[in-house]
Amino acid sequence: MAARSLGRGVGRLLGSLRGLSGQPARPLCRVSAQRRAASGPSGSAPAVAAASQPGSYPALSAQAAREPAAFWGPLARDTLLWDTPYHTVWDCDFSTGKIGWFLGGQLNVSVNCLDQHVWKSPESVALIWERDEPGTEVRITYRELLETTCRLANTLKRHGVCRGDCVAIYMPVSPLAVAAMLACARIGAVHTVVFAGFSAASLAGRINDAKCKVVITFNQGLRGGRVMELKKIVDEAVKHCPTVQRVLVAHRTDNKVHMGDLDIPLEQEMAKEDPVCAPESMGSEDVLFMLYTSGSTGMPKGIVHTQAGYLLYAALTHKLVFDHRPGDIFGCVADIGWITGHSYVVYGPLCNGATSVLFESTPVYPNAGRYWETVERLKINQFYGAPTAVRLLLKYGDAWVKKYDRSSLRTLGSVPPTPHCGYAYPWVRPILHFFLVVPAETGGICIAPRPSEEGAEILPGMAMRPFFGIVPVLMDEKGSVVEGSNVSGALCISQAWPGMARTIYGDHQRFVDAYFKAYPGYYFTGDGAHRTEGGYYQITGRMDDVINISGHRLGTAEIEDAIADHPAVPESAVIGYPHDIKGEAAFAFIVVKDSAGDSDVVVQELKSMVATKIAKYAVPDEILVVKRLPKTRSGKVMRRLLRKIITSEAQELGDTTTLEDPSIITEILSAYQKCKDKQAAAK
Repeated sequence: MAARSLGRGVGRLLGSLRGLSGQPARPLCRVSAQRRAASGPSGSAPAVAAASQPGSYPALSAQAAREPAAFWGPLARDTLLWDTPYHTVWDCDFSTGKIGWFLGGQLNVSVNCLDQHVWKSPESVALIWERDEPGTEVRITYRELLETTCRLANTLKRHGVCRGDCVAIYMPVSPLAVAAMLACARIGAVHTVVFAGFSAASLAGRINDAKCKVVITFNQGLRGGRVMELKKIVDEAVKHCPTVQRVLVAHRTDNKVHMGDLDIPLEQEMAKEDPVCAPESMGSEDVLFMLYTSGSTGMPKGIVHTQAGYLLYAALTHKLVFDHRPGDIFGCVADIGWITGHSYVVYGPLCNGATSVLFESTPVYPNAGRYWETVERLKINQFYGAPTAVRLLLKYGDAWVKKYDRSSLRTLGSVPPTPHCGYAYPWVRPILHFFLVVPAETGGICIAPRPSEEGAEILPGMAMRPFFGIVPVLMDEKGSVVEGSNVSGALCISQAWPGMARTIYGDHQRFVDAYFKAYPGYYFTGDGAHRTEGGYYQITGRMDDVINISGHRLGTAEIEDAIADHPAVPESAVIGYPHDIKGEAAFAFIVVKDSAGDSDVVVQELKSMVATKIAKYAVPDEILVVKRLPKTRSGKVMRRLLRKIITSEAQELGDTTTLEDPSIITEILSAYQKCKDKQAAAK
């Protein structure tokens, strides 16, 4: 690659790492023979290799449920590189929220993700950075990523970051962002990645809660052809963050930004540092990272994940769920600010020695064929993205998809699952079409079509089978287990698994109350689910997205799924709102395809469909046609804003800076006002 292709500063750095500076490369940090001996043989554990054998899935699932120590112990021993072997496989108690795995063991996550692969094949490609402009991708080898990580780790140490300190990473998807995560892991610091689209206030709240000592950011970001002023947002945030001592600023563009007393030019500092950094030996239950997720109270929750259990679970689910094989190109287009990006862009693929694609752009830049052009050009074998993006692409029809060669794809995955949605995408049916469950608290995929028996059926849009060690149960409103098939209830998990969160930072009681209090003795996922006649699990939606219409409790996701069956409606969002007679009523916002014709006819057809598929009481009182739904840059629909619009609270929308395009609020308000004016005139 041309050194400058990574941007001014990063390009110079990687140029020197490739030996272009004329200085000889330093030898890589080798882990001691004792570390390797303690780890046992590297490579897939016998249980992993056996997972694809006939009859293996039922047997391994039963063993993982019946004998967790016997199942997970050998897997951890043979999959990960250890400094010190663990003495206890697990020690967990759901009544107190106590979660502990591989106790007594010590290891370093960055060694597992980098060094072990550099020993074997240093020039193997670790990352393909699919930058904002198509056709400008950059490949980073495992050697380059290790050396960059070590320089960044030494830079952090030079600026006062010690083991146990917290570092905030406010960066878009990029090799340097990945190196920042791994640099923290290498020196035993805790990282908290904040999505590079959050406002200054949101960033400051997370920095302060985590007591971050250092912030790492870029001068600017690029996404969808637009420039994001990241440094300006950080400047505003750190005014209110007394714990921040340094802001390390990398350069994605050549544009100059204000540099204050706290600010350090990152590439210049890294260029001074040694490309070797001795890894800290960390306990299995030491904190690896915190990831903030929205709480029902409005106060973000710092979800805590630890070292060994998380890494093992991310690596195994990446390998087995996606059927990843040596030499495959794995493309997860999630942002690293979310758990999906942590587990399936960074830690899972890199632990397995995979080539992971970093996607900087959007699904519609420069056009709606971007995903599929990328698949064709990079020859991606597994593609993992958000269903909101796929639904968005439906609006543009099949032509953009069929234009490109998708023959390299073996697996297409998405999250979260909803009924019927798989059938909406006929152009993906020849591929294994997964819908997976990955909330931040689980650390990784819990229910998915794979692994399974070879040749076992896959049903579009259905999560289907629990991963090894996941023991799901359905609970009724009285807190009793629902037995049998063709039944529904609250989805709980009865047994701990290695990848699950350990606590909420600074508030363990909140952790217990949120996940273990509703159904004592069980972990509550927050989702409802249906178990089919075949014993498969179908996620029906968040339990907190429930409206009570004239005494009938109904998930808004169920109404959205019925609406999704209409071929002219690629997207919808259903909101509950107060109703004088019914108590609550449903309000549906829908996007209609340009080719649909008369939208009034579509609305009437939708009402008939909802009445037929669910019941007459489920028919939304209002169905409003809009051009777009208000989404964050990660593709999440901001239902909170829609609710405020229809409840006359549009003047109190709160923070809208995470919207992909804030002007959409004006569009929806205008459409809503026209609808009300039309109704008033009719009266």
